[in-house]
Amino acid sequence: MVPELPEVEALAGYLRQRAVGRRVDRLEIAAISALKTYDPAPAAVAGRAVVDARRHGKFLDVVVEGDLHLVVHLARAGWLHYREAFGSTTPLRPGKGPIAVRVRLDDGSGFDLTEAGTQKKLAAYLVTDPATVPGVAKLGPDALAADLPTFAERLRSRRGQLKGVLTDQSVLSGVGNAYSDEILHAAKLSPFAITDRLTDAQLATLHAATRQVLGDAVERSLGQRAAELKGEKRSGLKVHARTGLPCPVCGDTVREVSFADSSLQYCATCQTGGKPLADRRLSRLVR
Repeated sequence: MVPELPEVEALAGYLRQRAVGRRVDRLEIAAISALKTYDPAPAAVAGRAVVDARRHGKFLDVVVEGDLHLVVHLARAGWLHYREAFGSTTPLRPGKGPIAVRVRLDDGSGFDLTEAGTQKKLAAYLVTDPATVPGVAKLGPDALAADLPTFAERLRSRRGQLKGVLTDQSVLSGVGNAYSDEILHAAKLSPFAITDRLTDAQLATLHAATRQVLGDAVERSLGQRAAELKGEKRSGLKVHARTGLPCPVCGDTVREVSFADSSLQYCATCQTGGKPLADRRLSRLVR
């Protein structure tokens, strides 16, 4: 399940508790394609202390003294695994395994950045300024922090279907596929509603739902170990990844619309006046 704002916020919080104050023993790159920068070199962080961990949208930022930043986008299948101890001190060798990046700390602990599957999209950047990371530079206002006027202005600035605009990181940052389904369900809005047709009242409801859904998810996630976060995310979902199950609000069956490489879930009774949305993939097959 793709890490979004709440999970990345929790990962940053966990690293602040566990890694800040430790010195980096070494930064190892096992998947050469994952490291998107070459200057500074990975060796530049050796011997420097971890001083902070932050979040920019869905990007994780591990700050090392000397104003160095290891900025990571976990993509669809990436994750962070914290190790209290590694089984071997032998440096990683480039290969086809799930480990992309390993950070070893001076107390023997550290963390691996891993990526499952064959589509390798996890990206790591070692930079002196996070704003030089292309994805960070394009981020819109943080979805959890944006006030109502900013939220409304950003959504109305991009005409399109609400689901797509809400997950566009240049419009508002931090919301992905899962939490957009949850937010739209909480706001009782169709994922296919057109953004510039939303009323002021609908935008106010959507803003409140965004803050509630994300805020509740952050509250549930903070303090959890990295290994527990995916399970915590699943346990809090009401419609996403629950196709065929009853809606916990009204009891109707949760429905799905499938696309080429993703899907969305919604409740017709709560969100679309009882009218099922056309499944675009099925429509193509029928033609």
